[in-house]
Amino acid sequence: MAEDAKVLIISVAARMAGMHPQTLRQYDRLGLVQPERTPGGGRRYSVRDVALLREIQRLSQDVGINLAGVKRIIELEQLAAARLRRLEELEDILAAAYQRIAELEALSPFPRRDVIPTSRTPR
Repeated sequence: MAEDAKVLIISVAARMAGMHPQTLRQYDRLGLVQPERTPGGGRRYSVRDVALLREIQRLSQDVGINLAGVKRIIELEQLAAARLRRLEELEDILAAAYQRIAELEALSPFPRRDVIPTSRTPR
């Protein structure tokens, strides 16, 4: 089963997270976890959702952060992960551009003697 596949019914997800199903309903209402809905309105959770539920429980019970704070932490972690993915994409694009420049310069019949060579490796 894929980690993101939303196939777990609420009772199974609650048992896996060590919570009562009503807690999952509350977290859904608060926007802490977003299960998919079946045509009949039933909630479906993924393994990733269960891990998130456990983290919510840890932050709220063990660390003592209120649910509004937990929600903000989750939002910021998701934003940071998205920014990191975008940065990696841009680094790949930049590396490909430097590679293409090097290929084009190698094809040129006129070497660029007026330019001082520099390192073109992305940081």
